Amino acid sequence: MKTLAFACLLATAPWAPAAVINVEFKFTPFRGEPATEEHVTSVPGKAQVFINNVPYGPEQPVQEEPMMVLFEEHEVTPTVWVPLGSAGAIVRKGKNTFRLEFTPTGLEKPYRAQLRWADVTDQVTEESDDTSGKSTNQSGQGLDDRKSVKGKVVFEREFTAEFARDLPWHHYPAVTEVTEEDKQKVAALLRARAAWFEPDFAALYKAIEDNDSLKVDDVRRARCLESAYKSGVRVTIPPPAELDFATTGGPEIVVSRKSGSLFGLDEKTFAAVKDEETQMCAGMVLATVYPLRIGFIRKPDGNWEPVD
Repeated sequence: MKTLAFACLLATAPWAPAAVINVEFKFTPFRGEPATEEHVTSVPGKAQVFINNVPYGPEQPVQEEPMMVLFEEHEVTPTVWVPLGSAGAIVRKGKNTFRLEFTPTGLEKPYRAQLRWADVTDQVTEESDDTSGKSTNQSGQGLDDRKSVKGKVVFEREFTAEFARDLPWHHYPAVTEVTEEDKQKVAALLRARAAWFEPDFAALYKAIEDNDSLKVDDVRRARCLESAYKSGVRVTIPPPAELDFATTGGPEIVVSRKSGSLFGLDEKTFAAVKDEETQMCAGMVLATVYPLRIGFIRKPDGNWEPVD
């Protein structure tokens, strides 16, 4: 019986299917010919990524600079790289939609735009022939190559993310209307969040406890929040009339400020903080807790909660 079980283990383990643990999208707008040149030149402009119609991250500037052409596939180095395995609750278990909108600085000249995608798996596969070999942990690679476009370009593609968490609110009904009462409730939550940035900063420290990119003990020891506050940094929230409440076709709404940063934070905010390490530490924490926009969902009891 033990011999049979061991034989079954040997028979099944090597052929276990690879699991997809991430999906990556890479985008580059450029001029040049990657099939014959070692470098091409990226086209300057701004790119915005949307996941399931929800803006993902801030608008990304793209600079004009030389971009390397890589590998035998003549792949251009990406100017925008989006690994969705770390995108959080915005990604649903199962089918999702990725959209990228790019607007070049100069609208009159044609350029080339490429969107590449691939599944990242938990196993490495190897291929070889008589002269060479290669290994990869990617599958399902694809390319959308727009060889001559002018002005704004939009790429959209569905992807599957079985690796994503399946959260209860993912199955809430879509929000099609935001009432005045809803707006007042959300504005109250924003005001409460703004109040976290007050001595002794206990609520703010608690908010970053589970953040993988911030070490709360290091932030406490650095006392950068205390120093920034003493230098005059403040977090503010505008009245509801100055807020924009955008529906997405799903359970989330996206709340932003009609003009400027949602919580009033920008480069000028930190000008009074002269110490660079303090400025960087406080800036990272505040940018995480007080982003340019925040998603909210309406719970079955009618109350709202953030899903940032």
